Amino acid sequence: MERASKLAGVTARLGDARELPVPDASVDAVLLLGPLYHLAERADRVRALAEARRAVRPGGTVAAATINRHAAVHDMVRTGSYVEERQRETAHAAARSGHMVSPGSGFPAYFHDPEEVPGEFADAGLPGAERYGLEGAFWLYGDVEDWLDGPERRRLLLDAQRSMESVPSLLGVSGHLLTIARRQPAPAARRSGSSRSR
Repeated sequence: MERASKLAGVTARLGDARELPVPDASVDAVLLLGPLYHLAERADRVRALAEARRAVRPGGTVAAATINRHAAVHDMVRTGSYVEERQRETAHAAARSGHMVSPGSGFPAYFHDPEEVPGEFADAGLPGAERYGLEGAFWLYGDVEDWLDGPERRRLLLDAQRSMESVPSLLGVSGHLLTIARRQPAPAARRSGSSRSR
């Protein structure tokens, strides 16, 4: 927050995603790039999404990042910490329940099953959400940093990821999802004198 507040044109302040300090329909977009995986209870996540819907103008975008259910298992195998029993147990517990507390740092998080995210959006009044795997499987590759360092290889890698970023069967392998929906305009009021069946 401190770094963001130093950027030109940015106002940053502490807040709660479940109670945004902005008027109704007052912003063009709401980005939830952290709150949904810090809210362990579904009701709180839906409330945060409903607040985002309230704050955004009709036609505006609500985008939310989530951590995938099996991300801890994938990451621990990738980094080598999966050989430690406590790490394995924590990762598999998170894969079963969605609730993760990092054994090292105590970092608590909620890990979504990719299939549950659109339902949370819909229950918050944001139907039709689209999901995108941010890293795809490429974050698990040992040489991904080399690909990202070179402009031509980076372009090819990003093109490859874009070609499959919304394939349902591949969403769960990505470490994170970005889910996006637009606030639907309010239905037009019925005109007086419209025909009715009698």
